[in-house]
Amino acid sequence: PPAPLPAVLQALEAVNAQLRELYPDSEELFDIVLMTNNHAQVGVRLINSINHYDLFIERFCMTGGNSPICYLKAYHTNLYLSSDAEKVSGAIEEGIAAATIFSPSRDLEVSEKQLRVAFDGDAVLFSDESEQIVKAHGLDKFFEHEKAHENKPLAQGPLKGFLEALGKLQKKFYCKGLRLECPIRTYLVTARSAASSGARALKTLRSWGLETDEALFLAGAPKGPLLRKIRPHIFFDDQMFHVEGAQELGAVAAHVPYGVAQKHKRPEREEQQSPNSK
Repeated sequence: PPAPLPAVLQALEAVNAQLRELYPDSEELFDIVLMTNNHAQVGVRLINSINHYDLFIERFCMTGGNSPICYLKAYHTNLYLSSDAEKVSGAIEEGIAAATIFSPSRDLEVSEKQLRVAFDGDAVLFSDESEQIVKAHGLDKFFEHEKAHENKPLAQGPLKGFLEALGKLQKKFYCKGLRLECPIRTYLVTARSAASSGARALKTLRSWGLETDEALFLAGAPKGPLLRKIRPHIFFDDQMFHVEGAQELGAVAAHVPYGVAQKHKRPEREEQQSPNSK
């Protein structure tokens, strides 16, 4: 069976159905491309599987043993998902939003009518600037740095463009007076503290002309309980500790291999306490 994306694909199709109803002539829809380094002869089996599970995937890219990364820009890719961490890192190096996707450990019931996407902040939506401060100088310097630079936007992270694409589709519903009934909902789920470092994150989004529907500042607390309430179709984080926690509760989790945290692993206890351990 297809894993771990069926619920995500169903939610995407539900959004597309509403967009087609509101904008019959528009081509601004979610478009899924199946990319594989299998040979073209495998295509028949893939087509049969897609039809069996009633998935809306019309476009294939079968590269016969070569990496598909070189085709991502030609497909105008907003997000590349793969279970192959090496390919994901290659996509990020090419400037493509990408993440390594992991199957959940158990089933989690999610909405069939509203796509819910949850993002970590630093090293996902934003750059790893703040994480570098923590690594080099500790938490006290991090708090001082964030306060001093509260009005200076953070540089963009690898998934900023994907949030931008989601926001563009959301605005199509807002224009029809459907803000509260929008079938796309986004969440910022960050270990930052609202009082000491949250303002900079929100001001950065505002400077980009972007927003998330909800912003959850956990001040170092575990993310699992909040994710259990949100029930996202997919959750993006740069720390495997949080990805594994999301897996355990049944969420589809995706690891973003970006930033200084990928080079220096902290002890688990320190990760849990740090307001920048996301």
